[in-house]
Amino acid sequence: MSLRLGDEAPDFEQDSSIGPIRFHEWAGDSWVVLFSHPADFTPVCTTELGLTAKLKPEFDRRNVKAIALSVDSAESHKNWIKDIEETQHTVVGFPIIADADRKVATLYDMIHPGQSQTVTVRSLFIIDPAKKVRLIIAYPLSTGRNFDEVLRVIDALQLTDGYTVATPGNWRDGDDVIIPLSLTDEAIIRQKYPKGYTAARPYLRLTPQPNK
Repeated sequence: MSLRLGDEAPDFEQDSSIGPIRFHEWAGDSWVVLFSHPADFTPVCTTELGLTAKLKPEFDRRNVKAIALSVDSAESHKNWIKDIEETQHTVVGFPIIADADRKVATLYDMIHPGQSQTVTVRSLFIIDPAKKVRLIIAYPLSTGRNFDEVLRVIDALQLTDGYTVATPGNWRDGDDVIIPLSLTDEAIIRQKYPKGYTAARPYLRLTPQPNK
């Protein structure tokens, strides 16, 4: 069965480049970016894991842990990490799950037969500290992911968890946000949004980002 937004992220225990991992325990109270790649020693994946490694300060600032996965062995992952670090000029400071039996790939529906019967597509899940799935993106095998978008969505999720707002298309941290349609009482709106708002239409009300 496919995972959907709001579902609990399945727990699992599996080997990895840093030894056995029990997922929920490893995640702790952090946000998690769990992402799969088709195979070790492949060019697109090498660039993606290099980018993820370089983003560690940005992930740390947002209380996010990254964890990758492929159907290759832990020993293969360890050898590949050396290549990633040398060619991408970084240090891989996150684990890579060794999913040789495809247990995790099956739990998270990462194998799409229309793309490949044997390897995972580029699935990516953002999981919150309550272990709920908050974002699911699947890229084809030939297309590398946009990790700027991953950070943007994490910022939006963390903002909207903390404040009664929504984010418009192409929103970036610091941009105006949207007052939800569920709020109609003007006194409550003035109290919640002391910076005021502009309304292009009654249903389209923009207000400055509340935590800036």
